[in-house]
Amino acid sequence: MNKNRLEAFSDGVLAIIVTIMVLELKAPHTDDWKVLLHMYPEFLSYILSFLMVWIYWNNHHHLFQSVHKINGGVLLANGFLLFTLSLLPFATAWLGSTHFSTNATILMGIVLLLCRAAYSILTNRLIHANGDRESTLAKALGKDFKGNISLAGYSFAIIIAFFMPYISFIIYGLIALMWLIPDKRIEKII
Repeated sequence: MNKNRLEAFSDGVLAIIVTIMVLELKAPHTDDWKVLLHMYPEFLSYILSFLMVWIYWNNHHHLFQSVHKINGGVLLANGFLLFTLSLLPFATAWLGSTHFSTNATILMGIVLLLCRAAYSILTNRLIHANGDRESTLAKALGKDFKGNISLAGYSFAIIIAFFMPYISFIIYGLIALMWLIPDKRIEKII
């Protein structure tokens, strides 16, 4: 199967996701700067979600540059990743409009956890399609320390959100910062 079509479709879906998120930022009906200050939750939610989509796009690109084969399992896993990422605009809008309410922060954590799990599934399917544990990708990723830290961090932040939603949001942001730099392990093999 040709991986170029999968990459092009994924790029298009991710572009639409970002577009939907930015369209959810509603301009105030006044020219008072103070109104913008009260909109900080919307901006922070958007910034986090934009970073997450950009990080997934960047790492998705690197991931597919490191493999030569795809199969039906990869297509399904990629579809699941795109589905989980498509939930970000809703979670972003709710989180911003409720000013980091407990339930909205929990939902954002669940969506981020699902995105990370979907990415792990995609990675495993790509490794399987390209020679299992002997593939270049498998050797580069090793035990996927950053991925496991992310899963644990999101799980912890979801629990914390029941008591301190702002702390959870900070944890989500720290996980995003950890992924801002593309995975060097993959860059070495492409």
